[in-house]
Amino acid sequence: MSGHSVVSGASADPRWSAATAWVRRHVDAGRFPAAVLGITDAAGTQHLEAFGAVDDRPTTTEDRFALYSVTKPLVALTVMRSVEQGSLTVDARLRDALPGFLSPDVTLAHLMSHSSGIVDHPLGAPMPAGATSLHETIERTALETIVGTARRYNNLAWAGVSAILESATGDTLESRLAQLTSAVGAEGLSFDTAGTPRVHGGDVMGHDPEAMFAQRHPAAGLAASAEDLLAVGRSVLAGDGAVVSPPTLAAMQRPRTEGLFIIDPEPRKRFENFGLGWNLPRRPGLVDHSVFGHEGWSMTQFWLSPATGLCLVLLTNRLDAREPWHPVRPDELQNAVFAAGTP
Repeated sequence: MSGHSVVSGASADPRWSAATAWVRRHVDAGRFPAAVLGITDAAGTQHLEAFGAVDDRPTTTEDRFALYSVTKPLVALTVMRSVEQGSLTVDARLRDALPGFLSPDVTLAHLMSHSSGIVDHPLGAPMPAGATSLHETIERTALETIVGTARRYNNLAWAGVSAILESATGDTLESRLAQLTSAVGAEGLSFDTAGTPRVHGGDVMGHDPEAMFAQRHPAAGLAASAEDLLAVGRSVLAGDGAVVSPPTLAAMQRPRTEGLFIIDPEPRKRFENFGLGWNLPRRPGLVDHSVFGHEGWSMTQFWLSPATGLCLVLLTNRLDAREPWHPVRPDELQNAVFAAGTP
């Protein structure tokens, strides 16, 4: 079932016609079962549109979707709020939070920038023998590279991020996240994935989404509506301090992996850099190299452009959307939004 619905008075703005056509093309071709496209600036939502269907009903703009790795910058923002409050610094050591961890050198900054050197653990995979939580899983993991010398994208590292936060604050990650969501009115952003659209492609990718959701994984377990993410994006673009202060945001955007050996096998990863939770893509196909944000495995997108003052959100639910299975190239959507929104 294809189709789309539009809300907001800005929906007829011709600036977004190429972006909406891009999403509609992939929904109509069956590459995205359901999708919601959102665009905002610091003043308010500019476009919000739903496409396709969730099971047997049309998708709505209020639908919450599993975010997968868009979770990472949101958890990083949550952690950095505690840094602002003086509870910890990015030099906090994982071993101080989890004494059984192998290395004394891995810090919060390493974990949030994919440079910790620890061996990853697949999302949703069973815990290793003797482990009953993600914290215990990372405590049992080994190092594959010297800390801080190489970059390999890593999901298990975020269990270390949550362990450091919880040890330093005496509070849970979920409680701290709720403080962030309350500050900007994004109450639908949480680790509760009940009612979210089914994630397609798990069989192709050898991944069990429900097992990962049950772990409430700090690398990939959040769910939200498009407006929840747009609310976070508006605050960041406005620099109003409700999420984090402008100096903190600048620190998070500072490249942490330039010059490191890159182990990631995907060729496009060569043109990415990482700050604290943020991906800083500089791929040749992008027209706007000011962007920062993140993509999720389910093809969710959350990107902010300082050059245009815009935030782009795409929520959808297919794990095998990229080639060789399907020819979905999100850089095309970024270009359609940020080129159109150039002042």
